Amino acid sequence: MPIITNLSQLDLNGSYSYADYLTWQFDETVELIKGKISLMCPGPNVKHQRLSMQMSGRLFNYFQQKPCQVFAAPFDVRLYDRKKSLFVNEDVTTVVQPDICVICDPNKLDEQGCNGAPDWIIEILSKGNSKKEVKTKHALYAESGVLEYWLVFPYEEVISQFVLDDETGQYQLANSYAGDDVAAPYLFPDLAIDLAELFKEG
Repeated sequence: MPIITNLSQLDLNGSYSYADYLTWQFDETVELIKGKISLMCPGPNVKHQRLSMQMSGRLFNYFQQKPCQVFAAPFDVRLYDRKKSLFVNEDVTTVVQPDICVICDPNKLDEQGCNGAPDWIIEILSKGNSKKEVKTKHALYAESGVLEYWLVFPYEEVISQFVLDDETGQYQLANSYAGDDVAAPYLFPDLAIDLAELFKEG
């Protein structure tokens, strides 16, 4: 396939695969959602990046002596319906870059990133991308089998915790943390995240 060096070379209404995605070498950051190009917001602001570093640091320390690994964006995660088996790049039509993800199965990791659903995904919302994160990715992560999904609202200083119901294949809101709450993931209940410390600036 030819190398694509400019976004204008692509049809934004076209349909693409991960094999196509690998040929894209332009400055814009994009995700691929079921074959469709999804433009990501411009560079995250200071509040977003501070939260990302704070959470990544806490998770990195927690998982140092454990088999799971934590990764922060930019990091490609290839997703597909967990009821289907897809093995080649041409078959994968969804590639996302979650802000933070935790992967416990080392077989899902390769040189390109993660092939399959992480166990836990954390998205830190920006003012320009909340609709995509709340609606599109909420459904996408459930369909793909991401067991736990956190939405972090920086300006409201709130975390919504969703856990996948294995019977329905849908997320259930497990908790909504705010104020001086201590958040704990369902998958790792001994990991305590103090929201007052997390959202403290400076």
